[in-house]
Amino acid sequence: MSKLSQKEEKELLAFIKDWLKSNGLSQKDLACELNIKSSRTSEITLKLNEFYKKGGIFNVAKNLIKIEQNLLNKIKIDYEIESKIPPYSQLNIDSLVNQIEKDTA
Repeated sequence: MSKLSQKEEKELLAFIKDWLKSNGLSQKDLACELNIKSSRTSEITLKLNEFYKKGGIFNVAKNLIKIEQNLLNKIKIDYEIESKIPPYSQLNIDSLVNQIEKDTA
């Protein structure tokens, strides 16, 4: 396979930007998943063209699906960790205030 046409590149980048935005992600997140140092659009385009050369649009889609699954799993894990941390209850706050009062007395 050669490389994406300018029209295909433009449409794919627009799709990716919308996809990132709808998932609350940035180009930097994508660059990390693509294992590239820069999050510039030109660097992302080079990586997409590399995928295209190795297997056409199917390979591009396959890699983007893997990336999406990895990113969404990371978000899910972060959410689960946050939800396991118990919030302070009024009882905890009252006992902390009492302890501070004892320590300062």
